[in-house]
Amino acid sequence: MSTIDLETARRVAKLARIAVPEENLPALAGELSDIITFMEQLNEVNVDGVEPMTSVTPMRLKRRQDGVTGGNMQARILSNAPDAREGFFAVPKVVE
Repeated sequence: MSTIDLETARRVAKLARIAVPEENLPALAGELSDIITFMEQLNEVNVDGVEPMTSVTPMRLKRRQDGVTGGNMQARILSNAPDAREGFFAVPKVVE
């Protein structure tokens, strides 16, 4: 079981750029110690043969048919543009 001392809690707060009053440092040290203790418990769990997952619920992304189209949709695409000139999207100049 790991315990965090007040100086370590003070350094963690400084690194995280969190203003922690001196009287709250013991509580912060206790919370950090609890977190590390929980992480140590998790390290004891046998995960051999368990595949990594990206989500707790099984999901598959929707897929669409990847087909070649005839193209020629320039006018239809540019119809939504707030400003289109000479067949292109017109945007404000951002570099001098």
